[in-house]
Amino acid sequence: MTKRQTIRMLCEGALMVALALVLGLLKPFELPQGGSISLEMLPLFIFIARWGLGSGLIGCFAFGILQVFVQGAVSYGWVSIILDYIVAFGVMGLGGVAKGKIYISSVIASLARFVVHFISGITVYRILMPTELFNTTFTNPYLYSLAYNGSYIVIDLALCLAVISALMATPLKRYLKCEDFGVIDRI
Repeated sequence: MTKRQTIRMLCEGALMVALALVLGLLKPFELPQGGSISLEMLPLFIFIARWGLGSGLIGCFAFGILQVFVQGAVSYGWVSIILDYIVAFGVMGLGGVAKGKIYISSVIASLARFVVHFISGITVYRILMPTELFNTTFTNPYLYSLAYNGSYIVIDLALCLAVISALMATPLKRYLKCEDFGVIDRI
């Protein structure tokens, strides 16, 4: 990566993280113990697919840390904050293994995030058992975590993939393939 491309990656990362933070504030639905329906993952998906694993991990970890301070943290202690914000969003950068393939990258990123939230649910949030969710009482922390975290992550992923599909007819496809680098290098 050239020096100009590195600078561009850092600038784009900062913009995508900022956009994700703003989109995270627009929540049409929020669950009681955290988790919400929003498009906050969309800019992160685009950044991950464009810049790959290393840059994706850094950008997503930065988002996770900033989200605690900007959006506020719903948690049951410091372990919950670390797992549900910093680690859960940080591992989304693993979607960068499918660099240039935004659909696959987005699914990998969402799955990685879900795994961390699931682990948090069966360890930290087990104190809420038994609990009711969607008019069902859960006594098994594994089923509760699966239903709770899966409910909003699957919807978020579906919404983001729908928006990505709509944007692929635009220059997003060219942007993801980094075909715009020649323009920057001539400036």
